[in-house]
Amino acid sequence: MVSRLTTTLLFLIALITPLSQVQAADSLTVEADQTELSDNDIITLTIKSSIELDLTLSDLINFDVSDIPMPDLSPLESDFEILGTPSHRHQIRSTNSSVVNHITWSVQIAPKRTGELEIPPIRFRDQTSEPIPLTVKPGSRDVFIELSTDKDRVYVQEQLVLTIQLYFSGNLLRGELSEPEHATAMIEPLGQQREYNRTRDGQPYRVVERRYAIFPQQPGELTIDPIRFEGQSRDPQGKLRYLRDRAELFDIPVEAPPASFSGDTWLPARDLTLEESGLPKDLTLEQGQNLTRTLSLSAQGLTSEALPPFDSQMPDALRSYPEQPERQTETRPSGLYGRLTQTEALVGVTPGTVTLPEIRIPWWDTRTDTEQMAIIPARTLTINGNAALAAQTTPDSPGRGDTGDEMTDSAGSQVSGSPAPGDGGNFWRYVAVVLALGWAVTTAVLLRRRGKARATPSEEAARPDQNESASFDILLSAAANGQANTPQLLLHWANRRFRPNYFRTLTELLAFLGDPELSQQLRHLQSLHFGRQHEPDSEQHSWSGDALIARLKAIRSEAARPAKPTDSLPPLYPASLAGRS
Repeated sequence: MVSRLTTTLLFLIALITPLSQVQAADSLTVEADQTELSDNDIITLTIKSSIELDLTLSDLINFDVSDIPMPDLSPLESDFEILGTPSHRHQIRSTNSSVVNHITWSVQIAPKRTGELEIPPIRFRDQTSEPIPLTVKPGSRDVFIELSTDKDRVYVQEQLVLTIQLYFSGNLLRGELSEPEHATAMIEPLGQQREYNRTRDGQPYRVVERRYAIFPQQPGELTIDPIRFEGQSRDPQGKLRYLRDRAELFDIPVEAPPASFSGDTWLPARDLTLEESGLPKDLTLEQGQNLTRTLSLSAQGLTSEALPPFDSQMPDALRSYPEQPERQTETRPSGLYGRLTQTEALVGVTPGTVTLPEIRIPWWDTRTDTEQMAIIPARTLTINGNAALAAQTTPDSPGRGDTGDEMTDSAGSQVSGSPAPGDGGNFWRYVAVVLALGWAVTTAVLLRRRGKARATPSEEAARPDQNESASFDILLSAAANGQANTPQLLLHWANRRFRPNYFRTLTELLAFLGDPELSQQLRHLQSLHFGRQHEPDSEQHSWSGDALIARLKAIRSEAARPAKPTDSLPPLYPASLAGRS
């Protein structure tokens, strides 16, 4: 009974013996389970060592698992890949007054190349193992990667579509396929990965295909990090096989925007369209009548965040009530497709003719390598006077010969029907006119807000841009004037200032900044434009942008916050692939 307790105690203490108490190893041996193999086979190394222990009571108190000794495996890394973490087991033996701990490590490695290789000597404290020669032959082509692109040169910010195809055979137990990486380029996945069967050189393969849209941000050579795959499978005999491959994409020349480009915003796209809808066919409307005008800008090969906002300036004879712009980016077979939609309610307030200014958006056609111009021509609207309002505003006046009811202005011209001082009837008629006009404008705004089914939140991606200062100046101008699109301009500027952060909505940006005063100023601005009691002519529609501008300048002076790191080796969903051949 005493002997059994003593053996158990010695075993427990041996497992927690600190490295400082371990004496020199008596022996060190390394064995390989095979010395002739193919380049997709896995080698299991067994490393054995015997350690004589010097046990004291303090060993049990000062236990630290990190003190467990480990052999140096770094010499293997030149010609082999170490798979996972080595496992180990202990066996305690006591002889007379000596206690010896026999430790066995097991580690799996895979050769990086074919030919005559050697497992180099492994060192453990003062002992060194003998080298082991290996012969590695080319094995069957069980896995390989193919890379392709839709073009061999691009402009800065032009879309490059990269296709990654992973071919493999056998039953895949696990697998990890890396994603393309670049320090400055913006990379977006194009939908979910595809899986299908294909035959190559008479051998059937299972194919996993992934596609990415890459937007280089700097001229020069675009060099993508190698795409890697690592996995394991079993052959028909049940033998475990190590699968791996790597492929490098050729360098893609990236050119700067042509000096001949005339636009302020560089827009390289395969196709770009500018559309307008909502105006009456005869281009006429009644005084106080509202209409809905919609502008749409669509580009193939650009994200919606890259599209510039529309100019919101309108003639004085029209009141404009813009809605929140909608930005949508779709994934299509040819790549990304961005769309910017701006809807606004227009109300005619002054009879006569008014001209909607021309809209011109220069863009670069990447198919023909030429500059193109998207144009909406100027539109001349006729605002007809409201007959009912005119009848209320025109007093009963005598004939032209009755000069007592006529007034002469400073230029000598006569204005008929002007109310005389103290004429209470005419005064109330003018009050009625003002109230009617205000009612018509307010009704138009409320109808537009009720008629809107939903508002798609704008998504602003991190787009490195050289025009951050210009974007900030535009933002300050909008904030000073209290423009309704100030929040969108803030989001647009922030994605340039704080890149590579990716703010899809204003809510995300405000949470990132954590500035309560900025949030309060934006809520106040939005309530003026979109509040339920909003009246354009009300005294409450006053705005001072000083506080908002002060916060924006303070935020701009702060350094951008670092982005969170992302994993470079995402899983390949092995569950969906296992068992397929």
